[in-house]
Amino acid sequence: MKPLALTMGDPAGIGGELTLRAWQALHRDGPCFVALDDPDRLAALAPEVPINLVLAPEAASAVFATALPVLPIELAAPPQPGHPDKANARAVIASIERAARLCLSGEAGGMVTNPINKAALYDAGFAYPGHTEFLAELTGAHGRQIMMLASPDLRVVPVTVHASLSRSIAMLTTDAIVAAAQTTAAALQRDFGIARPRLAIAGLNPHAGEQGALGDEETTIIGPAIAALRAAGIDVSGPWSPDTMFTATARSRYDAAICMYHDQALIPLKTLDMDRGVNVTLGLPIVRTSPDHGTAYDIAGKGVANPASLIAAIELAALLATRRA
Repeated sequence: MKPLALTMGDPAGIGGELTLRAWQALHRDGPCFVALDDPDRLAALAPEVPINLVLAPEAASAVFATALPVLPIELAAPPQPGHPDKANARAVIASIERAARLCLSGEAGGMVTNPINKAALYDAGFAYPGHTEFLAELTGAHGRQIMMLASPDLRVVPVTVHASLSRSIAMLTTDAIVAAAQTTAAALQRDFGIARPRLAIAGLNPHAGEQGALGDEETTIIGPAIAALRAAGIDVSGPWSPDTMFTATARSRYDAAICMYHDQALIPLKTLDMDRGVNVTLGLPIVRTSPDHGTAYDIAGKGVANPASLIAAIELAALLATRRA
């Protein structure tokens, strides 16, 4: 498998620390990755970690066992932990763009993104809600991208993502549910090796609307989506009552839950396994994963950041890339 491309994320956050700890955990047995980052800032964070500059991902495999391979992306200003600097925004964006290009060209097997702060990037021309939308634009998959959060115990896909609850409800349509479920089913087959994926479709209202007494979206929007998906040959069930569909018994009956809005999906996943949750972008022509947490400015530079989610993201990206290959 080709090495993975690991982006720098916000240099004022915990991404650099996580990159170094991930290499310490994985350098003996892999998966192999190359960091698209500023070598000087990484060396300052952990002088004990050997660093080897490379010009292309293909050189990473030969050195990964003994040194962290770094494809240099120079920062404009020395980063200060916990204090994002707009001067470094262009380097953060360049790291993402370079990783995407390496994946599209086949030089990297997939990409793993460290957390960014979107507000810190806007002055540099970043005009996207997040990584997902930016990568969809870079890879020509705009409008087809879907966010999945995956852990060993649960996979969830929110139909609406970064919007207020009132706006999320207004955005919810039958077509959006069908599109999210179709993309999820295809990804579960291709990338996760599940021959006939089982999808659980969540209701929107308490008790899935209680037959219209607590809301009619289950009848007017969600029910027609379920019927369309069944007609297309996809194994779906629902609408499930959101307050009971994440128990251990319920989870055994499906491979992924299609949820109606952000928190309906992310609260149960993060409650079950915050450390091993991974963000996976479905619908792209490349493999992309990310740890399921943010920049953590409050602990940046203190040496206490937990690399478990980044390591899980690297390992899952390697698995998905192998299956695609």
